[in-house]
Amino acid sequence: MPVWEPIPPLRAPILIAAFDGWNDAGEAASVALRHLSTVWGAEVVGSVEAEDYCDFQVNRPRVQIVDGRREIVWPETRILVARGTSFDRDVLFVDGIEPSIRWIHYVAELLGIAVDCEVKTILTLGAHLAEVPHTRDLPVTVTSEDAQLREQFDAEASQYVGPTGIVGVLSARAADVGIAALSAWVSVPHYAGGPPSPKAALALVTTIEDLFDVQIPRLDLAEQARAWELTVDEMAESEPEMADYVASLEEAADAAELPEASGDALAREFERYLRGRQEG
Repeated sequence: MPVWEPIPPLRAPILIAAFDGWNDAGEAASVALRHLSTVWGAEVVGSVEAEDYCDFQVNRPRVQIVDGRREIVWPETRILVARGTSFDRDVLFVDGIEPSIRWIHYVAELLGIAVDCEVKTILTLGAHLAEVPHTRDLPVTVTSEDAQLREQFDAEASQYVGPTGIVGVLSARAADVGIAALSAWVSVPHYAGGPPSPKAALALVTTIEDLFDVQIPRLDLAEQARAWELTVDEMAESEPEMADYVASLEEAADAAELPEASGDALAREFERYLRGRQEG
């Protein structure tokens, strides 16, 4: 059962969810969500205990030292609320670990909280390994099964067929309780997919800016992304076969991007450039 405090009414809330595990290559989705919760000053209002949903041999509890004492920290799904964000709505965050069992019950608990808070839109974040070069902008795909959201956010209908994670189940079950779901997935270079992947997390943050026409402070995320790219550069340069492979991915990415150099795309890039100057 969820353990959480009653939440006062929220302003047109949106729920943003990310889960450690299969849905989270390079931990990009989790890092992006935690970045948002930090810059928007989100506060923990409750949690979904893991004992009914997790296999602790897969997601083990951790021991840490607090004030000189050893404490066990159990896996959990945290529920956070951010008020007074930089756009005209409040945000409910779900920051969790993909459960091992009883997915339907787990999702029902999360959706029950969303319904109680009068959430009308859920945005799930995901990251997957793909054949993309680390030297280019990492692509983010935004999809929805809701026709109205597809039109509103210029999203696509997902064509994916195959195994799914808790993100897919949450999105699918949301419609059963009258909540529209939107999903944003970033592609992480498979040859550099180990965590962390700050450049992929930054790509998700930038996508959320574009979706909701909101400015999101970068803090040190942009610097971390640059440092990550330089580290992978050095790794690739030290191995000729990898360097050749990255070059082939770059050629493919550049060829695919040529039709995308539209007026709208250029306008978005220019607006982002101006925002960066203002923040600096």
